[in-house]
Amino acid sequence: MTQTINEKTNKFFQDAFRDWSGEDVATIRAMPAHGSDRRYYRVFGETRTAIAAMNHDRQENEAFLSFSKHFRAEGMPVPEIYGEDLELGAYLEEDLGDDTLFSKLTELRKDDGFSEDVVDLYEKTIDLLPRFQVVAGKGIDYSKCYPRSSFDRRSMLWDLNYFKYYFLKLSDVPFNEHDLEEDFHSFIEFLLETDTEHFLYRDFQSRNVMIRDGEPYFIDYQGGRKGALQYDVASLLYDAKANIPQEIRARLLERYLESLERIQPIDRRSFLDYYHGYVLIRIMQALGAYGYRGYYQRKDHFLASIPFAVKNLARLLENASLPVKIPALEGVWRKLVETHEKKTAEEKRRRLTVSIVSFSYRRGVPEDPGGNGGGFVFDCRAVRNPGRIEKFMDLAGVDQPVIEFLDDEEGARKFAEAAFALVDQSVENYVNRRFTNLMVCFGCTGGQHRSVYFAERLAARLRKNADVRVELTHRERSRW
Repeated sequence: MTQTINEKTNKFFQDAFRDWSGEDVATIRAMPAHGSDRRYYRVFGETRTAIAAMNHDRQENEAFLSFSKHFRAEGMPVPEIYGEDLELGAYLEEDLGDDTLFSKLTELRKDDGFSEDVVDLYEKTIDLLPRFQVVAGKGIDYSKCYPRSSFDRRSMLWDLNYFKYYFLKLSDVPFNEHDLEEDFHSFIEFLLETDTEHFLYRDFQSRNVMIRDGEPYFIDYQGGRKGALQYDVASLLYDAKANIPQEIRARLLERYLESLERIQPIDRRSFLDYYHGYVLIRIMQALGAYGYRGYYQRKDHFLASIPFAVKNLARLLENASLPVKIPALEGVWRKLVETHEKKTAEEKRRRLTVSIVSFSYRRGVPEDPGGNGGGFVFDCRAVRNPGRIEKFMDLAGVDQPVIEFLDDEEGARKFAEAAFALVDQSVENYVNRRFTNLMVCFGCTGGQHRSVYFAERLAARLRKNADVRVELTHRERSRW
């Protein structure tokens, strides 16, 4: 049993699980924490599982539970609520598994890029969005919304100031506070000109879409409220870490518009004018969150999303224009893009350079070109020497017959496994600490076969790491 669950809450989970499943609880396991203060646990019975949630924010719980019951009644794919206790800040809900749209995207993209399988999942997801916004949204009890019943002027100003104080200031992007504040209000006036009477999911992004049996299910809509249709589709398509290719974005936006038009007529030109504005306010809200979690709370994984969000901002500035004059805000956007482009260029120049050298011990160990005097020197002479076999004498470690010979040698495989594991550990550490140089040397008798083979293999391995620049030198090449 997880110690953070107190006795009363534990009893509630035990009773709610038994009432729902007819089984006793066998164990409860904590699930990985994410960005919020909510805590989730997987509850195991003999054959069934459920998700136990703990959250001390009562109003947030009331919003989530109210919306969940409403959406279930409307036939929407959201988790069923099995039990709740608002006094304890606890509820038991349906287990939708561990696969999110983002995790499926990451898994599939690793092998096939942004494949049709990925697009298919996005299309299924985006087809359901208008039903949330327009159809299921009609009967929602908006009095349960938290912290606001609509994405109104005050909500927008909160987001814009969140961006200003937790991102701009912490990123050292200069701005005129008075002029920027004036443009905030002009921008908000523009955004509120469109229809804002639909359900706004608020955090409609790939991590909040579960995939079970190939179909999407939806979670984390407790921040929902009334708002514009454009906001949620902007949130999904400009989800920073998802990094959706622009041509796929255009295709998915068209899919959304077609799905929406099956429900109600829209003026596409007007929709798209406001759409770009809502993309921009969503990007600013996201940057504020990344700044708060990353710069302020020192959670580095949030900082990894910033380059993707800035890339999206840069693309919008190049390809979209707004029918509203906001020169100070546009100036901040451009300075932000310029600042991060310079920073990216500097970081590329400061990437870890791994100098890999093959050499002959007859001519001594190479000197470290980085001047650090460290790194690794691996003695390959313990591995069987193909240079002693006549058919390999005039070849080197870059030639296929020698490569195949050493690939089949168990001693070579064990040597590579051990040596590369040590190098991998240092590379990871050096990248995180922003070191700029690491030297790795492989020596053998003549610097022609074994040392060259291992140097080539390590170079190929490290070139797959975007944070590493590889410099490969075969010092004795002129003697082959």
